[in-house]
Amino acid sequence: MGREDLVPTAGRALDLACGRGTVAVWLARRGLDVDAVDVSPVGLAAGRAQAPDVHWIEADLDDGLPVAGPYDVVVCQRFRDPALYPALIGVLAPGGLLVISVLSGAGDAGGPFRAPPGELLEAFGGALDVRHHAEGHGEESLVAVRRP
Repeated sequence: MGREDLVPTAGRALDLACGRGTVAVWLARRGLDVDAVDVSPVGLAAGRAQAPDVHWIEADLDDGLPVAGPYDVVVCQRFRDPALYPALIGVLAPGGLLVISVLSGAGDAGGPFRAPPGELLEAFGGALDVRHHAEGHGEESLVAVRRP
């Protein structure tokens, strides 16, 4: 995830579209109480085998967030649903950290599943304090903190 100094060592964390749970396991080992959400029971089972103390939740994010905040950390990597962006801000605790990345058309030919250039900065830049933003080579990433 980089910039580990921004990630707390206590509190609640949410890992969305967690896959096999690599980030969720890292967050749990760091000391956070983690909810990890994915649609794949196979991926969740793999994560559960590594960290049974994580709360593994099988849910389709197309149906919305299956959890309620507040969370001190919210991570969502390479899952894109702009309709969820307001909900991500909504579950973030004041002072909470958002780490998000999407495939992007920036520096890439684009495609039906790629975000238009600047999507994350536009969606979160007004509501959150952006600590890091990068875009290019077909990806956009953003690290931001919710204002108290």
